[in-house]
Amino acid sequence: MGAITENEWRYNQLIKQFPSDAEPAFEDPDLLEKWWGRNWGCTNDVGRLRVVLMHRPGPEVNIVDTSKRLDNNAFGDEQAGWYWRGTEGPDLETMQKQHDAFSAALRSEGVEVVTIDKPGPGRMKSCYTRDAVAAVGGGAIVMRLGPRIRRGEELPVTRTLARLGCPILRTISGTGIAEGGSFAWINKRTAAIGLSSRVNEEGARQIEEVLRSQGVELIKVALTGYRLHIDGLFVMIAPDLALANITLLPFWFLEKLKEMKIHLVEIHHQDDSAIINCLAVAPGRVLMPEGVSGHTMDRLGLHGVEVLTIPYDKVISGGGGLHCSTAPLIRDEV
Repeated sequence: MGAITENEWRYNQLIKQFPSDAEPAFEDPDLLEKWWGRNWGCTNDVGRLRVVLMHRPGPEVNIVDTSKRLDNNAFGDEQAGWYWRGTEGPDLETMQKQHDAFSAALRSEGVEVVTIDKPGPGRMKSCYTRDAVAAVGGGAIVMRLGPRIRRGEELPVTRTLARLGCPILRTISGTGIAEGGSFAWINKRTAAIGLSSRVNEEGARQIEEVLRSQGVELIKVALTGYRLHIDGLFVMIAPDLALANITLLPFWFLEKLKEMKIHLVEIHHQDDSAIINCLAVAPGRVLMPEGVSGHTMDRLGLHGVEVLTIPYDKVISGGGGLHCSTAPLIRDEV
């Protein structure tokens, strides 16, 4: 090889004067504001909610054919892959009214509601935006949904995040599957993922890889039976408080929460499981579906939790509640 040229030598000296900067990290709030326009992402599930991704139910639900009854509590087509819980098919008009009321309640709390780009044809569960994306420090992880009827929801969400300028830190790929309804922040340094038919080990590993670079521990909780998402069993509602169904959470996880000083409000047996699927809009201020038992409401009151209830039964009949219908993109720190 020949001797280095004068131009190459001068170029090397220039590079030495202008090195790359690894610090501060990508998710540094000041850098996000400067280069991405906003301090994107969430590191908790209870801080003041600033931006949330939603989708108003639309004609995509018309794929449901009520002549195809699976049993007394559901309709479905195994070949096409769609299914609908409930004794009746979708009531789109009422679903839209209830979803509109939910969106209005969020806006009245000062939340910016952004909507996804046009959903894929027949993606009749697109209103449950929580499952397609999970916000972490500095941006979002786009999930890879498991069942056939949900595969394809990822593209409109990806397009929407790009339009908003929200960084996408990872898209679950390969054989990984994961859904945001089974991802939960416990505190700034700890998150949980529910392993189930909707979240496999490979999907959890890919999420863990992103979080590890931010110094966050991911707790893997194997859900029982055919439970799908952890947000049907456990939802944080204040920095040290969660609403939970303790009969269906593993003992070791309950003990772990106790070690972290997380107090649990146990759902009463009279409550429908959809009650847990609620949404904190600020620490100790929670939106819940109508039908909360007096017992649970009293226990929440003892912890100083403010509750606003919303009719949401027609949307819940499609398989997801208030929590499922929202994908937070920005929350304040707590």
